[in-house]
Amino acid sequence: MEALILQILNGLDKGSAYALIALGLTLIFGTLGVVNFAHGALFMIGAFCAVTLQRILSISRETIDETRTDFLGNPLKVDIPYVYDWFGADAGQMIINWSVPLAILFSIPIMMLVGVIMERGLIKHFYKRPHADQILVTFGLAIVLQEIIKAIYGANPIPTPAPAALDGSFDFGVLIGMENIIYPYWRLIYFAFAMITIAAVFAFLQFTTFGMVVRAGMADRETVGLLGINIDRRFTIMFAIAACVAGLAGVMYTPINSPNYHMGMDFLVLSFVVVVVGGMGSLPGAVLAGFLLGILESFASMAQVIAIIPGINQVIIYLVAIIVLLTRPRGLMGRKGVMEE
Repeated sequence: MEALILQILNGLDKGSAYALIALGLTLIFGTLGVVNFAHGALFMIGAFCAVTLQRILSISRETIDETRTDFLGNPLKVDIPYVYDWFGADAGQMIINWSVPLAILFSIPIMMLVGVIMERGLIKHFYKRPHADQILVTFGLAIVLQEIIKAIYGANPIPTPAPAALDGSFDFGVLIGMENIIYPYWRLIYFAFAMITIAAVFAFLQFTTFGMVVRAGMADRETVGLLGINIDRRFTIMFAIAACVAGLAGVMYTPINSPNYHMGMDFLVLSFVVVVVGGMGSLPGAVLAGFLLGILESFASMAQVIAIIPGINQVIIYLVAIIVLLTRPRGLMGRKGVMEE
């Protein structure tokens, strides 16, 4: 039972990342009708926003510490971060220590700007082009962004730790009377963050005038335009919001998986499968499929399962996708007619 609970927690952890990226993919497809294969790159850029802020906060000056000496008795040269000078040593160290949560605020304007530039500079020219053209151009853009990150930050993963106060684990066994159910705090925080973000996006679309106009535009773009509403501007903002969601998912994922230049591609393929399984254009379907496939992948990774079916953890998501598309081409919650022609 303990093992099953741990696998469910692992599945929710993976599913949170899948659901957030798939949510952004579905927002773009549902509003603009564009299959954006560069969405995984936005997840990667968000992760490197956290890396960048950590490096900025760690910029230091060299000084002589008379109280410390080397083995020859000479005073040591030490690096003092500038945030120590501005906020004091204790507050400065706390700011550096909490760089990942602070990167949420740092990344929001950056991701919004990247989303607007991407949509206005490239994506808008492919609205009426076939999906194959959209996939090719956005996949090419993803490769370009990946290589830019590799050139700037290098090819090796960059450790970006969570705050020390959140570096421990939570004992679920104490709550439910079991043993050996220990789970890292940060993974629980990531799941809570994902749920809050998903709820915020759904609330924005459901309960705001802006969201209602966007949903109307998704259903009938021409009629909304005839009412005198600049639907293109609103769709650009939705693209920026989708980019922001992917970026924030990347920021919060950095303590779980050290950022590297190919992490966007790693998540993109899986998240696109999640979107297809959930139903192209269906936001609830993307979220449901994200958590469902995350849990299935987690259970397929158990040693007992791999001993029976070697390698099943590598293909379980694709097997589920094949089964769903053979029986229900529109996906679990897709709109009628989508991918059924």
